[in-house]
Amino acid sequence: MSDRLRAVVDELGIEPGDRVLEIGCGHGVAATFVCERLGGGRLTAIDRSPKMIAAAARRSAAHVESGTAEFLVGSLEEIDLGERRFEVVFTVRVGLFHREPERAHELARRWLAPGGTITACFDEPRPAEPRATPGRPGLARPSSRRSRASRRMPSPRRR
Repeated sequence: MSDRLRAVVDELGIEPGDRVLEIGCGHGVAATFVCERLGGGRLTAIDRSPKMIAAAARRSAAHVESGTAEFLVGSLEEIDLGERRFEVVFTVRVGLFHREPERAHELARRWLAPGGTITACFDEPRPAEPRATPGRPGLARPSSRRSRASRRMPSPRRR
């Protein structure tokens, strides 16, 4: 999982001074990789689960203490980020971006700085392979997920 998330973050093109929003940060693995790239920039990460936010904040405690990162409980539909705007908005495996991509992107677009981008990554499940599960002949075993799909939606101008 961390190699995949590192590859996602590598593709975001984060600059040291960027303001980054991660939607659905989970345990904060990608957030750690983002913070490693920032020098003067800032990460805001949100997740609807208080448990995930607590885990992410623990993982990135040094970045939180330095003011490089903040972790907030809230959903994309309901969170109020005030006047914050972001050059980079990204999400990995957030169902809303898969089920209702236009709606999800519209909700996220309100937080974009001029020229900012939204990147949504979601792994499609592979069809079950027709092989038997040990001890249960004839039942298909779920296979691993295939590589991610992404969609970048730039706003009109990048700084």
